[in-house]
Amino acid sequence: MDKEKYYLIRGDILPESIYKTVEAKKLLESGEVETINHAVEKVGISRSAYYKYKDKIFPFNAATYQQIITISLILEHKSGVLSMVLRFVADKSGNVLTINQSIPLQGIANVVLSVDTALLNLPTTEFLEELQQINGVKKVVVVGQG
Repeated sequence: MDKEKYYLIRGDILPESIYKTVEAKKLLESGEVETINHAVEKVGISRSAYYKYKDKIFPFNAATYQQIITISLILEHKSGVLSMVLRFVADKSGNVLTINQSIPLQGIANVVLSVDTALLNLPTTEFLEELQQINGVKKVVVVGQG
């Protein structure tokens, strides 16, 4: 069995221990309970069942929501270039999570953006190609995905 395959399965056919693991994770994430012991006790499963499944089962929206890319950009040090980049990301329904900018040297600034691309209104490759076309953007490189 391939460990990297994913399946979309209706929740009502899941074994009770898997369903309860999801419920325990929700309790922990929401802060309703503070410890794994309290979470598993509240939903009625063993700690061993929780640990067996906790890193392997996620609600569908959690698995599809975050698609984060980290992009390194070389920008001309001109007024408004970074603003145009950020406006472009927003116009394409991307969500900027972090921005790091170096001090401009010799008219060039290095900017690193982490962008949530889950809701982009175009494919990521097109997004990157169009980003490269913005006036003042000299180079675009994806340095990480997660």
